[in-house]
Amino acid sequence: MTYKPLPELVTIAPSDIDGLGLFATSDIDATLELGITHIEDDRFLNGLIRTPLGGFINHSNTPNCKLVESDNKKHLVVVKDVKKGEELTLKYKIYKI
Repeated sequence: MTYKPLPELVTIAPSDIDGLGLFATSDIDATLELGITHIEDDRFLNGLIRTPLGGFINHSNTPNCKLVESDNKKHLVVVKDVKKGEELTLKYKIYKI
């Protein structure tokens, strides 16, 4: 099995929100889990390691994704249907700043 830093349904591209963001490469149905965004590890800043999936998702007050915790990992789950080309967003609330 080869390592893929991002699921095939998303890509990284310039964002109107900030810098780079995650964008759908095809339509994505609500409830789909896209993968792991963060792994809890107290040796790192804020107690988390970010994966590429977690490193490029931008904040929105009206997000189309959410984080679900399981086994010391945070998984990105789509909560609204996303159209091809639409940016995936998340409401930030996990960091201890």
